[in-house]
Amino acid sequence: MLTTFVIGLREGLEAALIVGIVAAFLVRNGDRRALRAMWIGVALAVAACLGVALALNVAGQRLPLTARAAFEGILALVAVAGVTYMLVWMRQHGSAIHSDLEAKAESALAKSSMVALVGLAFLAVIREGIETAVFLFAILDGSSRVGAGITGAILGIAAASVLGYAIYRGGAKIDVARFFRVTGVVLVFVAAGLVAMAIHEFAEIGWITWGQSPAVDLTFIIAPGTVRASIATAFLGLQAVPTYAEILGWLAFVIPMTWYVLRPTTQRVPISVN
Repeated sequence: MLTTFVIGLREGLEAALIVGIVAAFLVRNGDRRALRAMWIGVALAVAACLGVALALNVAGQRLPLTARAAFEGILALVAVAGVTYMLVWMRQHGSAIHSDLEAKAESALAKSSMVALVGLAFLAVIREGIETAVFLFAILDGSSRVGAGITGAILGIAAASVLGYAIYRGGAKIDVARFFRVTGVVLVFVAAGLVAMAIHEFAEIGWITWGQSPAVDLTFIIAPGTVRASIATAFLGLQAVPTYAEILGWLAFVIPMTWYVLRPTTQRVPISVN
């Protein structure tokens, strides 16, 4: 539940910040009609994301066992690719997101293009929403705590919405660089777990045959059925007795991506959208 809460909070806040920046700009320009167009784009994106989540669930349930394992492994790698892209993009472009969005909104208003505003809001939300749907499906598929995981994600998105509104109203300012760095580290470990999970699934169907000897016994940490095991598995994504292939895949992702997320930056960007 804690892991999915962080995912919902992280992805939700990205979308909330983008929508809040555009909304604040439109309010300052006194264009309520454009503001309504923006909310139409948000609503369409939310509906599309729910459709993607439903489609993933239906597709996964209907596949035979071997195909399902392949599907789960491939989807886990898709989620890892999405997280990697998100972390790299936010680090490279996060400091300019405010000015870029205002420029796009201003261009749309200058052209009297409501379609452009709908598209701007739609793309902002649907990118984060689809990433969230894929990430959650990869983590929760086959889990015995699906309900708790979904609840955590909903609470995270709700918290992100409240925080985004507080920023929009001017009642809160956050250091975006620090927030995304901390949550980024959490997501790096979760994504590394998905790498290990993909290797595990591919090994089960014979796609990976090397490194299948047990590497280490983690049952003293990941004791099945315990709360400690749930937390460790959720954040580390490792089996109680991972193979060499799983450990190597996990480390190959964790080490470079943790360094990338934590390496010093000269930019500190407190955000207020007013």
